[in-house]
Amino acid sequence: MTAGPSPTFSPLYRQIKALITQSLESGEWRPGETIPSEVELAGRYRVSQGTVRKAIDELAADNLLVRRQGKGTFVATHHEDRMQFRFLRLLPDEGGIPSHTSRLLDCRRLRAPADVARQLDLKAGEPVVQVRRVLQFDGRQADARTAESRAAETRGEGRTLVFDEIWLPGALFKGLTSERLIDYKGPLYAMFETEFGTRMIRASERVKAVAADADVAALLGVPPGAPLLRVERLSYTYGDRPVEVRRGWYVTTDFHYQNDLS
Repeated sequence: MTAGPSPTFSPLYRQIKALITQSLESGEWRPGETIPSEVELAGRYRVSQGTVRKAIDELAADNLLVRRQGKGTFVATHHEDRMQFRFLRLLPDEGGIPSHTSRLLDCRRLRAPADVARQLDLKAGEPVVQVRRVLQFDGRQADARTAESRAAETRGEGRTLVFDEIWLPGALFKGLTSERLIDYKGPLYAMFETEFGTRMIRASERVKAVAADADVAALLGVPPGAPLLRVERLSYTYGDRPVEVRRGWYVTTDFHYQNDLS
C-alpha cells in the first residue's frame, strides 16, 4: 500500500502571519495606518504575545509592516522614501541617491499581447493599460550624451536614464488615464496603492545587457547601438497575484543597478 502525502505542519506564528496578511489584503488596516498592539493581537488570536511578535517580525522583513520605535507598528506604504527606493535600483557610481522626475509619454488601453497576458494570468486579448514614461535624473552628464540630451540638461530637465514600458490589468486599473498620471505628483506605486487599491509587495526581475535600438536610443538621448541594461519586472500584490509587467531600459554610464540580497 502506497503511503499518501504527509500533512503539512505550519508553525503557529506562521498561521498568525497569514491571518494578519488577510487583514492587510482586505483593507482592515490601510497603508500608513497603525495596526493593533501586540497585546491586542495576542488577545484577538488567543496566542502569546511572543507568537504575535514573531509573526510581525516576518511581516516587517517582508516589507509589509514597519516598526517605529515608541510609536507602534504601521502598514508599509509606497509613499515612504525607503519604499520608493526599494523598487528603484539605479544609483550613481559616486554614491548618494539622486532626485528624479517622471515624464509621461502616453497611457493607452489595449488588448493584451499574448506574452503580457501570460505573465499577468490574463487571457490573450483581455484589456490592459500600457503606460510609457521616461525618468530624468539630476546629476552629472556623461561625455557620450547626444546634443539633444545636453540641451535637455541646459533646460533643467535632468538626464534621461530610464525608459519604462508598463503593462497593467485593465480590470484593476479602470479610469487610469494620462490626465490622472500627469496630475498625480507622487511615486507611481503610491498612486496604484492610494487610487486603485493595488499594492505592489514583491517583484521578480530579469536583467540583460542589450544594444539600444533606434526608437529607445532617441528616447534616452544616446546613440543607436549604445549599451543599455534591460530590466524586465513582474510585480505581485497580495496572494502572489501578478499585477504589473514592467520593461525598463537603463543608461548605466556613471550609474549602476544595485540589488541587496538577504
